[in-house]
This record gives sequence, C-alpha cells and structure tokens, in this order.
Amino acid sequence: MNAGDVEKGVTAIVAEVTELDEKEIWEKRDANFFKDLEIDSLLALEILALIEKKFKIQIPEEKLVDITSLSATIGLTKTVLAESGKLTS
Repeated sequence: MNAGDVEKGVTAIVAEVTELDEKEIWEKRDANFFKDLEIDSLLALEILALIEKKFKIQIPEEKLVDITSLSATIGLTKTVLAESGKLTS
C-alpha cells in the first residue's frame, strides 16, 4: 500500500461519514473537523473505526485527539501503517 492509496482511502471514508463530496473534503483537508466541518466526537470515532477496518490496523484510542483534520488523519494513518510495515514508498 502506498501513500496515494492511503490519501484516497482516508478521504473517501471522511467524505462518506460527513456526506460531503470527496473533492470538497480534499480542498478542505486542513480545515478543523470540529470547528469547520461540524464533525463531532461520535463521527470522529466512526471515521477511526472505518480506517481501522479498511487498512486492517489498530489506532490507539488516545490518538483520537490527533484526528483534527483530513491532513492530520491521513498523517496518523500513514504513521500507523508505516509502524506495522504495511506502507510502501
């Protein structure tokens, strides 16, 4: 799995959960989930669960606070995948 796959996959998950267009989500990738996109903690948990399922990884619950934007979520996902040896360059 490469970085582009991660970006596309996480973007698709966030778009699905927020019911926003993937292109719109990508353009707002640095927008704060809670302040700008009205994502609450339940939606953030849903995003986390779907990422874990799609990429077959475990993200520690204490990392939930790091899911603040699409960019941050992609970064966290890449880090966990790299640590588990599932991310290729």
